[in-house]
Amino acid sequence: MTKLGYLVPQFPGQTHIFFWREILELEKRGIDVALFSTRKPPAGLISHHWSGEAMARTTYLGTPNVVDAALALPRLPWSELLAQGGRAFLKDVALSAAAARALKRHCAAQGVDHVHVHSCGRAALIARLAKHMGGPSYSVTLHGPLQDYGPGQPVKWRHAEFATIITQKLIDEMRAEMPADLPDTIYLQAMGVDTERLSRDLPYVPHAPGTPLRIFSCGRLNIVKGHQDHMQAVRQLIDAGHDVQLEIAGEDDDGGNGYRQVLEAKITELGLQKNVRLLGAIDADAVRSKLLNAHMFVLASWAEPLGVVYMEAMSCGVPTIGTAAGGVPELITDGTDGILVPPQDPAALATAIQSLATDPDVARRIAAAGRETIVAGYGAGKGAETLLCGIGHPDYSGKTATV
Repeated sequence: MTKLGYLVPQFPGQTHIFFWREILELEKRGIDVALFSTRKPPAGLISHHWSGEAMARTTYLGTPNVVDAALALPRLPWSELLAQGGRAFLKDVALSAAAARALKRHCAAQGVDHVHVHSCGRAALIARLAKHMGGPSYSVTLHGPLQDYGPGQPVKWRHAEFATIITQKLIDEMRAEMPADLPDTIYLQAMGVDTERLSRDLPYVPHAPGTPLRIFSCGRLNIVKGHQDHMQAVRQLIDAGHDVQLEIAGEDDDGGNGYRQVLEAKITELGLQKNVRLLGAIDADAVRSKLLNAHMFVLASWAEPLGVVYMEAMSCGVPTIGTAAGGVPELITDGTDGILVPPQDPAALATAIQSLATDPDVARRIAAAGRETIVAGYGAGKGAETLLCGIGHPDYSGKTATV
């Protein structure tokens, strides 16, 4: 049996269901997965029924260890690290050294000779430093714009065995930004969803005139997710005579003490206390239930690398409205399997919601086409098979195209 290390920062967080799906898919294929993470998430972000099991299985590397740090620092590739330069990067190095030594030690004890890092942040630096110390080889996934993952990217990328990148747009940006430092093998592969579980038991029923329009949204409570724009669109629809009920699942990164308070104030400012509910971080099963009960799914992100939550909604056969931001147009074809509007445009969003709510034939067609798109290209097993192809597993080698 092959044993694969799997490193995810602050695991399991509220948006990490797709990592857990991929882990289960790897195990279905006979892979023994050793889970690693930098640290546990805040209590308010631990929301899934599987979180306890995941945490019990995970080795956490982020607790400072003076002995590991003292032994690791002299063994680092200082000529390369100093050439990369920058105080912020060298601070990351200092913070990562002990965790890197711990990763090397745990991988040796568990028989892990390759670690896949689902990040290009500090976790990727930990894997790079561990490899230099004699630890396992590693690979990385880029889930969003490179600038979101901190300094020292060439150091992290040039030593990786392979990389997966979730959109062609990001691949093109990487090749333009640091072509000499990329690994030879890059796969275009988004995280996928469980299309069997995320499906309908009963046919989709569009909104009926004279009844409340049920909209569901799901995403971190952060300004870039556009929830405030969505609320303004709801206000416009109510003012135009529509009965709209919006539920938003997700929490801020401070477990409810951050941007949630801004959104609560926005609800009061707009007089939407009877129309908008913030559900907090909810379990994946609850997300599925909300999707199946909704007339449509809407997420008004200002920036979105791709959007697994769009995939979940489309897989459930729910008409989906998103923004033409980041890599979303690679997933949703406007007017075919979903609707796209410009980001930061509440008026355009309100118009799109009204149009979809008042045309049941279009809603049914988009719901069905969205489901077909996800089943065809975004099943959770595809990501697992890409990783197995990358590590040279004999059953999957050569089955996934590189780009």
